[in-house]
Amino acid sequence: MQNSKVKNQKQDLGNAKQQIKKIAPVKLGVYNMQGGKIEEIDSVFGGPVNMALVSQAVKMYLANKRCGLAQTKTRGEVSGGGKKPWKQKGTGRARAGSTRSPLWRHGGVVFGPHPRDYGYGLSPKVLNGALLSALNDRALNDGILVLDKLEIASAKAKEMRAVLDNLKLKKKILLVANQHEKGVVLSSRNIQGLSLALAKDLNALDVLKASTVVLLRSSLDVLKNRLFPNAKK
Repeated sequence: MQNSKVKNQKQDLGNAKQQIKKIAPVKLGVYNMQGGKIEEIDSVFGGPVNMALVSQAVKMYLANKRCGLAQTKTRGEVSGGGKKPWKQKGTGRARAGSTRSPLWRHGGVVFGPHPRDYGYGLSPKVLNGALLSALNDRALNDGILVLDKLEIASAKAKEMRAVLDNLKLKKKILLVANQHEKGVVLSSRNIQGLSLALAKDLNALDVLKASTVVLLRSSLDVLKNRLFPNAKK
């Protein structure tokens, strides 16, 4: 009995050690445009993933994208129906005041949808926590790499495609930059599966949509200052 307890404790300890290793910050590989690995750098990603924050943020982003244009007409909005169909008494039929009653064919709709705004907001602390958790998840699954620099001489898609091929990236790629450069924007807009984002505007939904997140080295400091504003520099 004691041996089984000791065995279980050892298993729990081993699982705990594995979890600690899993949530330890990971090193990110830095690559050049030719696909060569330059170095590995320490990162702030790879910590625990808070699925509750991620869920709240994703629901908010999806709700804010809804147009809310569904519309039905009430009995007062349907055309016609101004005349009383028949007199109130003496016909033997149920009394009726309008042919646009919700009980009638071609009548109005009761409690139907009307244009509305589904959008709402969350605190920056929650949104940044969700973004950090999403980046942690990608880092733990080898879904983040750092690009030393990205220089596109002519705004042509084949140059951007060549860079992605050198990095062996095929689809669902998110490129995070510090600022929009005209050459990068023009050369990437016609490549299927590639999306661009600024480090200051990056959100958890963008990260979760991508299989691989490519961070330009210049965007790392922006993300660090945004996610850890109180950290010592």
